[in-house]
Amino acid sequence: MAFQKPSHTFTKIHLKALHTKSLYILFFLSFTVFINTFSFAQELPKKTGTIPIEQRKDSATVVIDSIIKPPVNIKEVDSTKKDSVKQKGLLEGTVKYKASDYVSLSQKKKKIYLYNEAEVLYQDMEIKAGVIVIDYSKNLVYAGRLKDSTGYSQRPVFKQGDNVIEPDSIVFNTETKKALVFNSRTEQQGFKVYSPLTKKENDSVYFMQNGRFTTAENEEDPEYQFVTTKMKMVPNKKVIVGPTYMEIYGIPTPIALPFAFFPMTKKQTSGLIFPTFGEDSNKGYNLQNGGYYFAISDYLDLALLGDYYTNGSYGFRVENNYALRYKYRGNVSFRYENLLNEERGFPDFTQSTVYNLRWSHSQDSKANPNSRFSASVNLGSSSYYQESINQLNQANFLNNTLASSVSYSKTFAGEPQVNLSLTATHNQNTNTGDINLTLPTMQASMGRIYPFAPKTGTKKGAIHNINFQMTSRGEYNIQTNDSLFGKSEMFDDAITGMKHSIPITTNFKVFDYFSVSANANFEETWTLKTIKRFYDSANEDIVTINQNGFDRFLTYNVGASVGTTIYGMYDLENEDKTAKVKAIRHVIRPALSYSINPAFDQYYETYDVVDADGTTSDQVEYTRFENSLFGSPGNRYSSSVGMSIGNNIEAKIRSKDSTKTEPEKIFLLNNLNFSTAYDIAADSLNWSPVRVSGGTQILNKKMSINFGMTLNPYALDSNNNVVNTFNVDNGGSLFRLTSANVNMSYTLSNDSFSGGESEEKRASAQESARSGGRTDDLFGRSEDFADKRLSDQDTDKEEQENNEFYNYKMPWSLRLAYSANYTNTRREDAISSHSLMFSGDVDISPKWSLGASSGYDFLNQGFTYTQLRFERDLLSWRMNFSWIPFSDRSSWNFFIGIKSNLLKDLKYDKRKQPDQQVGN
Repeated sequence: MAFQKPSHTFTKIHLKALHTKSLYILFFLSFTVFINTFSFAQELPKKTGTIPIEQRKDSATVVIDSIIKPPVNIKEVDSTKKDSVKQKGLLEGTVKYKASDYVSLSQKKKKIYLYNEAEVLYQDMEIKAGVIVIDYSKNLVYAGRLKDSTGYSQRPVFKQGDNVIEPDSIVFNTETKKALVFNSRTEQQGFKVYSPLTKKENDSVYFMQNGRFTTAENEEDPEYQFVTTKMKMVPNKKVIVGPTYMEIYGIPTPIALPFAFFPMTKKQTSGLIFPTFGEDSNKGYNLQNGGYYFAISDYLDLALLGDYYTNGSYGFRVENNYALRYKYRGNVSFRYENLLNEERGFPDFTQSTVYNLRWSHSQDSKANPNSRFSASVNLGSSSYYQESINQLNQANFLNNTLASSVSYSKTFAGEPQVNLSLTATHNQNTNTGDINLTLPTMQASMGRIYPFAPKTGTKKGAIHNINFQMTSRGEYNIQTNDSLFGKSEMFDDAITGMKHSIPITTNFKVFDYFSVSANANFEETWTLKTIKRFYDSANEDIVTINQNGFDRFLTYNVGASVGTTIYGMYDLENEDKTAKVKAIRHVIRPALSYSINPAFDQYYETYDVVDADGTTSDQVEYTRFENSLFGSPGNRYSSSVGMSIGNNIEAKIRSKDSTKTEPEKIFLLNNLNFSTAYDIAADSLNWSPVRVSGGTQILNKKMSINFGMTLNPYALDSNNNVVNTFNVDNGGSLFRLTSANVNMSYTLSNDSFSGGESEEKRASAQESARSGGRTDDLFGRSEDFADKRLSDQDTDKEEQENNEFYNYKMPWSLRLAYSANYTNTRREDAISSHSLMFSGDVDISPKWSLGASSGYDFLNQGFTYTQLRFERDLLSWRMNFSWIPFSDRSSWNFFIGIKSNLLKDLKYDKRKQPDQQVGN
């Protein structure tokens, strides 16, 4: 029997007669139920809400016999599917938040709303804003400003570590630490950055689009800024920008860069040093002071700098600084220049090489109290400062001497104390090229010993105060010239010597008012070179033979002195206590001394000068120690009495401050000294010239005056030689003025300069001091505009009391130096030198500063070296102009650049010397 499909059966029902078969009907119904259960025509109907079945916990408990163990799960688990790393939660730390108005929590949206002075703290991240929304379902924090009728307020401040950003709004992901910042403003070491859109990649990288950066104080309206399309900033490390151009007060300029790199690290880093450009009439265009800086470590650095001129001249400089805290610090500088004048092949072509070595080292006093090492070296070519045209040496070319000293000292504690020192010195005359070297000088000394002093109590009387000490000094001295320095010939005339001294002194009081001292000094001199001299009658010449070998001589002298102090008071106060000068006090310190220097004839020999006929015409005396390093023994007995009077005059005046009740003390004469001597043993010219010296300070101690003169009591003959006749007996005055000198210095400034010199002036003074020049700017100022920054003191000028239109406190300073010397030893009656030098600075406005260094030579009737300085403060910029109007070193230097150290290479520097003039 075959089954038909249900659809066919249904269509044929009305054509057949119906039969009742119960078994077939039951089978057919069961089959249709099965089909309807597992099939449907179109789609399932939507489920309606169902009532869950209530789960009830059976209160009955089943007790398991302890003997019967529960079944063990023997299902195997793959160990590789189990992660051993503990999964982190949604937040790694606790989020702390607060707000002034309200904090709203939406459980449905899983957000927290904070309004007005809202704060969120999460790990090292801190956000302060007007409105903050925390979406803890997405780990996001939104921060924005408050808006009211007056505008926007409470701009967000995003801080993470040391980095601070002030945007208009920010979105921060607490899980990835990434953020989107809109209209952000941030500052890194004075480097101010604004960006419309900033992407914070991680804790240390920011990407900015269409940003602007500047160092101007006014961020809203900067006087200049740089605009860039893209920027990458790593806080405290670096800033990298793409195509960039400059705007000045919003106006684009053609100054543009394809890219730029700015180091932002707070530590010293290595990098290029950009040179300055200039022009010289003899050497052409040039680049100066450019090179590379090596930040070797926190204790050591190195700078390699060079100069190049288009005519072939060049120079290089090595600068090194080192320091170790609580130990020592110092710097080393070596400069070398190969200078070509004119072109090769021309008759006036010259070539010269000059060099200079400077070394400064100082030891901290706490490093080792018993030993000390120090160095101050400045040596090189005598013509270095005169020939060098590097702008750093502009103020030092007038230096006449170069001096160096390297010393080591050691103290051996004990009783008595022993001091030992080794010193190498160098003195060089830059005009003559003569050099005096001591390599080295050894000096040893023993502390004073009081052999008769009591073990306890004070020393009284002449016996108790007897003391002596021992000193030894040895030198290896070289006298040479600049042309022989560094060659073996410089040692040919070296002299070696040593001197031992034992001074014995004592002092005591006589009649309670007189101080008496007595002394005896014993000296022994050693030398390794002596001479032998005789007259060669064949050649009719005096022959001197140098003899090598150890030799010595002993000398001694004794002396005593007595002195006292006399006080004189002159009371000028009137009855109503209104006198301006209250009293004058005169202090007189007279002293009388006596000394004996024996004649050491045993160290002298004679030789005869024989004429051609064999007769002795003259007998000449000499000593074999004539070339000794510490001099030769004297052969003339001297018994001399010395007299001196010291004076000091001061006054008490009424104070200008009415609140002070005590008078003020001022000096009228700091000192006025007279001294002379009378040689009892001399057969003529017994009196020594009278020496007068004095000094004082006036104008509230701003002006120092020092003077001196020499008065000779003896007359001159017709040949201008001193004769044993008093000048007054020869128809003249009591004394004959043979020499005189006066020096005055004056330093004056207004109250605004009382805080001290600026950083620039201190740096210039330090550079001049290291080069052996003056530190008072009277010879000009050493200037390197490209490497100079205004000090913080200059920014404080705005804090002075002034109004918008006029600054009635005009900062200024003035330094004067006057010098005059008179000579009349042999009736010259001439002024040997007479000059006035001055240097000053004045701020003619809050932003303009003028300065000048010059002088006038009254003897030669002409101006001395003159330097004019102009400076303009352009807010974020600085402009300088230095001009030497005349002399063979006339030149000018113009500079304009940004003050900030980060952008200091953005500058324009131009130097120019006058065109070469053809002589007649």
